[in-house]
Amino acid sequence: MEEAKGVVKHILLAKFKDEIPPEKIEELIKGYANLVNLIHPMKAFHWGKGVSIENLHQGFTHVFESTFESTEGIVEYIAHPAHVEFANLFLPSLDKVIVFDYKPTVVRC
Repeated sequence: MEEAKGVVKHILLAKFKDEIPPEKIEELIKGYANLVNLIHPMKAFHWGKGVSIENLHQGFTHVFESTFESTEGIVEYIAHPAHVEFANLFLPSLDKVIVFDYKPTVVRC
């Protein structure tokens, strides 16, 4: 197994509050996606809605994945004024959230 050099994935699992309308969720997702254009260490952004049939999602409905060049890049991202401003809009719309950072590991068989 080989740990990816430098690369760090930042995963956010979210459940939006029931009263947040779909249009507002879409607006928030676009704002989240735009951070990749504003914060240099953020190299990529992907998101999706849960489609699992296992029913182990614990109520989480959305996943957001950001790719950074290093753990130091995540520190810079968290402190960046654009992230702080966005988080102040995004987090109050959530009922539940989990954030998890990891370095991807490649398994060669």
